[in-house]
Amino acid sequence: MSTASQKRAAGKHRARLAQHGIKRFEMMALETDESLFRTLERQLAADGSKAGRIRATARTLISDEASMRSGILAALRRSPMVGADLDLSRPHVEECGTDF
Repeated sequence: MSTASQKRAAGKHRARLAQHGIKRFEMMALETDESLFRTLERQLAADGSKAGRIRATARTLISDEASMRSGILAALRRSPMVGADLDLSRPHVEECGTDF
């Protein structure tokens, strides 16, 4: 259990971080990825040019993954045949009238 002074110190620390635009949050990941995420955390908190490249790369990877999962319509839109002006009409055929 935390004492009142520990809670106050943690609150002040988080307030100082917030002044710099940093927010504390919790995430779940595989144990094997712990060092990776800690490294990313430090790089992103530094907010330098490297952090910008990391953000841009992550956004690209995530958006590419999302577009790959968006279904058949997205796949058809990526087709090289888009804009090929194909005639996909079919002739109308009357039913033959026999019952099966």
